[in-house]
Amino acid sequence: MKLHYEVLRDDFSRAGEASSKIKNTLRQLAIDAGILRRIAIATYEAEINLVIHSHGGSIDVYIKPDCIEIYVEDSGPGIENVDLAMTKGFSTATPFAREMGFGAGMGLPNMEKVSDDFLIESEIHIGTNIKMVVNY
Repeated sequence: MKLHYEVLRDDFSRAGEASSKIKNTLRQLAIDAGILRRIAIATYEAEINLVIHSHGGSIDVYIKPDCIEIYVEDSGPGIENVDLAMTKGFSTATPFAREMGFGAGMGLPNMEKVSDDFLIESEIHIGTNIKMVVNY
């Protein structure tokens, strides 16, 4: 089964909507609560990063017999220094995003923490791709 959601740049009014729909769908499929929590965290953090940092992107979730794979793709500025971006507390969020309570610099570290496998690739002026896998 595949779930697909488009996420728009600066769409703070709908931020969290895709991850909420993903969580509800997985709940209906009787996915274990612990797995569900990890997927909810991963997809929420990814969605917020798309809203704050990209020019728009997508979240694709593949529900497989032994795992859930999440692919996040965006077009945008890319991440200049991925190692630095993975540091807890590091953020390039705008003052506006911070005023709204976002941009604490925990998004990427949280995504990695809740994933069994995590891969991030980014190219300046092209965008960023993230793959997360949560095993059952």
